[in-house]
Amino acid sequence: MAELLRGAPVADALTARTAEKAAELAKRGVTPTLAILRVGERPEDLSYERGALKRCAGAGVAVRSVVLPPETEQAELLDAIRALNEDRGVHGILLMRPLPSPLDDEAARKAVLPVKDVDGVTDGSLAGVFTGSGEGFAPCTAQAVVELLKYYGVPLKGARAVVAGRSLVVGRPAAMLLMAEGATVTVCHSGTADLPAETRRGDVVVAAIGRMGYFGAEHFAPGAAVVDVGIHADPATGKLRGDVRFEEAEPAVGAITPVPGGLGAVTTAVLVSHVAQAAEKAAGGGK
Repeated sequence: MAELLRGAPVADALTARTAEKAAELAKRGVTPTLAILRVGERPEDLSYERGALKRCAGAGVAVRSVVLPPETEQAELLDAIRALNEDRGVHGILLMRPLPSPLDDEAARKAVLPVKDVDGVTDGSLAGVFTGSGEGFAPCTAQAVVELLKYYGVPLKGARAVVAGRSLVVGRPAAMLLMAEGATVTVCHSGTADLPAETRRGDVVVAAIGRMGYFGAEHFAPGAAVVDVGIHADPATGKLRGDVRFEEAEPAVGAITPVPGGLGAVTTAVLVSHVAQAAEKAAGGGK
């Protein structure tokens, strides 16, 4: 049977380190503070917000929730972002996306100051990931992939990693972060010819196509470590499932993340750690 790469211990370890940093900042009169900016009441947003609130509470990070009505106009949204940018008591901004139509998602994303972009959505943050400059913050889910693999001691230096997915939220930044750890990385996507042949070459495979149950045992080599980024509500059962058909793939690989119970908690813990890092930078410490 494959080793289960559960997210909870990884998230707890990250949160403990964040709590230590927050305690040190508190001695200097600084309370790391996250502003969650949400438009409307999407169930997915509310679920993620609840997780973030719980994780922040456990790490000594304060939260301000800014909730705008669904009929909010673009100018009002940008004014709200501008106010948070200018608020010196706010160190990180989490803009819940996608935004409801007809709001301009890209304009809103670009309006967030990179120094407060703890979710890694601005062009400045992404540039830091792709250049390796260390500026800004990596997208949380992409960084969570690497944090999880490192926690479980999955070898990355010299490993062959295959990232199946090319989004700017997960696929491409995850590839850059894995490369920075010394892995040789191939990026594939749903249009790749003979995708199973490509993913079977991976010692590490990141499944991030965004389609429920897309990957089966035929996609993985024996002994591979598989990180399932997907999370979908199965319309037939209502249960959460990933991009990987877990029951089929688990006996065929060396290690795999379950869904649920895998990457989600780690992603939230990374977000909260970014807030503490942003607060430390704003207070004149850290890089």
